[in-house]
Order: sequence, then structure tokens, then C-alpha cells
Amino acid sequence: QELALQPKDDIVDRAKMEDTLKRRFFYDQAFAIYGGVSGLYDFGPMGCALKNNILQVWRQHFIQEEQILEIDCTMLTPEPVLKTSGHVDKFADYMVKDVKNGECFRADHLLKAHLQKLMSDKKCTAEKKAEMEEVITQMDNYTQEELSDLFVKYTVKSPTTGNDLTPPISFNLMFQTSIGPGGNMPGYLRPETAQGIFLNFKRLLEFNQGKLPFAAAQIGNSFRNEISPRSGLIRVREFTMAEIEHFVDPNDKVHQKFANVADLEILLYSSKAQTSGQSAAVMRLGDAVEQ
Repeated sequence: QELALQPKDDIVDRAKMEDTLKRRFFYDQAFAIYGGVSGLYDFGPMGCALKNNILQVWRQHFIQEEQILEIDCTMLTPEPVLKTSGHVDKFADYMVKDVKNGECFRADHLLKAHLQKLMSDKKCTAEKKAEMEEVITQMDNYTQEELSDLFVKYTVKSPTTGNDLTPPISFNLMFQTSIGPGGNMPGYLRPETAQGIFLNFKRLLEFNQGKLPFAAAQIGNSFRNEISPRSGLIRVREFTMAEIEHFVDPNDKVHQKFANVADLEILLYSSKAQTSGQSAAVMRLGDAVEQ
């Protein structure tokens, strides 16, 4: 949407930009001399410098100026932790496979792209277009069975070969491993940095002399076994996260600086809007907290 507001001659050609960044070794495909692996990238000297500058500014703005408590936790996580958080059972996307060559696609992304292609056809009626727009709006709420029915209804095929596709199946995005030589302790590479913050809440509260509210931050790598990472650095399988968790007393949600931003209006996408298929709406932060 932001690009749409810019003059056409100011729009960055993404393909050319990525080619320039790779030629100057800001980053490049990891293991390139062995054919490369999708979703994994190495940063060169300029890329490292740029990344470090971004993290330095982030750390100064949030951690130092706001006196946020920074921690650094292990990336290996025992299975019980992620079982409790729901990641083992629910941290998954639906995928479909080309029945002939086995190529995998993320189901919701493929369905959305297919519908957008159908909607761009001049022969598409306004009624049909409205129907497909509603499907796209509700995309995140569909069950596995409902997605399967939509693939059949709109005759979705493999975009690369035109072959038929399997019905959508659930695919957990975490990288599984075992901890220790006996293989008796299953674990995962963390899919996000939040778990370490939550697990250390008691220690952080003690460090903060038992006072709420406080915030904790962590910068580090996370891992997600993306089904089809085809968007360069936008969707990768290993990436650096800079995450903050704020902890407040549920019976006394006060913050000494909240008055400075209470009247600020920003675009928010509430859980109610997401589940009902509504669009994000501009809302006053004070009103959002009250709701």
C-alpha cells in the first residue's frame, strides 16, 4: 500500500535491488557452491555492518532509553516447554504437494495468489470477485477441510507445472532434534525468542525488586522450517529476532509513560476483527487498552 502511494518512477525494482546486494556481497545464498539451500543466507562484510548498526540503534532506543531488561537464552529448547506453549501441536501451516514431482507450496499463499489471478480476469463478474475477496479476507480462519474444499472449488493447480495437488496437510514449522547422546530428550530449535523471556519471568521479577510493570528483551536467532521460502530475506528459515515482552499487573495496568501515547492513533488489527474477517482500523491507544 505504501508503494502504491509513491510515484511509479520511485518504486524500487526488487529484483534489481536484490541482485545489487548480492553482487556487493551484502548477503548471498548459503552453501552456494553446493547448490544452495532455500531460505538460508550468509551475510557479507557490508551486510554484517548494516545488520549490526540496526541492532545497535534498536538496543539503544528500547533497552537503554527505556531501561528494558535484556537477557540471552539458549536456542535449543526441550520439547515439554514448547508442548506447554502450544507450539508442538499448533505451530503449523497447511501445505499442498505437486502429485508428480513432490514440490511443496504453502496452501493459503497459493490459494490467495490463484484467487487474485482469477479476479484480475476481465471476465470475472463483480459477484464472483466479491465472493473471492471474502475468501481471501477469511483465509487465516479456514480449517484443513475447508481449505481442501476451496482448492477443489477453484480448481487450484501447481503454479509451476500445472499438475494436480494433494489435499492440504498440516506441517509443523519447527526444526526437531534430540538433546544428548542417548536421544531420549527430544527438543527443537526455538521458533521465536519469547519462550526464554517467559521462562525467566520469576528471576526477572526478582531482579526488578518485585516491581511491575517491567519489560524484558532478547535479541537472537530463531528457526522456522518454512514450506516454500521464495521471497528472499522476507521469509527465511533462520533469522535474527529482536523481541520485547511487557509485564503488567492485570489488576493495575498503569505505566508512568502511557499518558504520553494514550491519544496516539495507529492502525490496529484486533483479534475480533481478524476472526470476523474485518479490516484493520485506526484506533486511539487509550481506547485499545480499555477494550
